[in-house]
Amino acid sequence: MSPEFSKKRFKPRKRTPKFRRQESWKYDKLSEAWRRPKGLDNKMRKETKGVPPRVKVGYGTPKAIRGLHPSGLRPVAVSSVAQLEQLPDQDVIVVISSKVGRRTKRAITDKARSIGVRVANPFREEVFE
Repeated sequence: MSPEFSKKRFKPRKRTPKFRRQESWKYDKLSEAWRRPKGLDNKMRKETKGVPPRVKVGYGTPKAIRGLHPSGLRPVAVSSVAQLEQLPDQDVIVVISSKVGRRTKRAITDKARSIGVRVANPFREEVFE
């Protein structure tokens, strides 16, 4: 990782607001999922003061670090030991699929430790007891 990358990655930034559909807090039938506000006199569309914010380009994450794990590594989903052996060597963190059973999860975790690859959600004995 280059020094400029780590500066970008770990620079403290403002929390992005929770973008909610207009008036979804008023009506049960409206889901909170974002929808673009439309309408002639719509206060949210006009961005009136005191109205929740709209989705905009400026809230986005820098392209260089988009989709990375908080550790700065690229997450890769794995569901078998064979997939684990085919991984590239560096800048990867393994995420074990949730559909994998106990025995396979243990095998993947053990193999990853022996190879020296980090696992985001390793097998832990106390979880299964």
